[in-house]
Amino acid sequence: MPWQPSPDWQPLTSGTGQATGGVWLTPDGQVVKRLLPGVEDPRHHAYWERQALVAESGVVAGTPGLRAPACLGVERDSAGITLRMAYTPAAEWTGEGLAEALGRFAGSPVAEPGWGARDVLRDRLRTVERRGGWHALARAGLGSPAIDELWGRREAALTVLDGLPRVPTHGDAHPVNLLGRDGEDVVAIDWEQFGLGPAGFDLGYLVLAVDTPLDELVAAHGGDVRRGAVLVAAYTGVSRAAWALGQVDAGDHVERLGRLAGIVDEAVSQAVWNEA
Repeated sequence: MPWQPSPDWQPLTSGTGQATGGVWLTPDGQVVKRLLPGVEDPRHHAYWERQALVAESGVVAGTPGLRAPACLGVERDSAGITLRMAYTPAAEWTGEGLAEALGRFAGSPVAEPGWGARDVLRDRLRTVERRGGWHALARAGLGSPAIDELWGRREAALTVLDGLPRVPTHGDAHPVNLLGRDGEDVVAIDWEQFGLGPAGFDLGYLVLAVDTPLDELVAAHGGDVRRGAVLVAAYTGVSRAAWALGQVDAGDHVERLGRLAGIVDEAVSQAVWNEA
């Protein structure tokens, strides 16, 4: 008999991950997420089993700064995986508070599992290339010489990121995922893209999602992360805006493009690799 959610479960969201088949809240306070088979490469950012492996392994169950909700069970069947977690109530966080928590998480001694995501930005830019790059922005009158130069320097930028220290990364550090609170630590959900990535990766995603100035986020995070954060924010933000132009609901990605001008300019200057 095919897997079905219980009729007394309350749907929470349809799920945003590529392998997510639904999320529900049970009457006894469990969150149930259904994972569906998808990408099989354990290093790809969308590897379909990663969220279950994060929960089962406990690799981020007690890390400082950022941690996963308690795992209450992982059930595998021929059609997918059912992941059960403790419910995480939403808490109030400032941008600086989230950046500080991300900084402590990035400094934690997490060993890289064989299924951790790698090369997330590189994989995403390859997808953008296959879809025609950022030409949609120019056609919509939203291009600029800086955006053109940023696209032209993408391989150099990826090489710069390759040379940065590799640290634990959540992979999608948006406030909607940085949800709960455990003392001074954030309880984060949706660990689909967890792995070790370039220093500043998570901060780059946070920059795109909050209105806190970059300087304040970098100071709160701590460490030498500005270069990584700027490159990740610029390439991710411009790519999102180009993608959004082809969607019925573009969200705020295009609107935010205008606010990214300074970060794009800084990223262009950072996207230089010196072999010496």
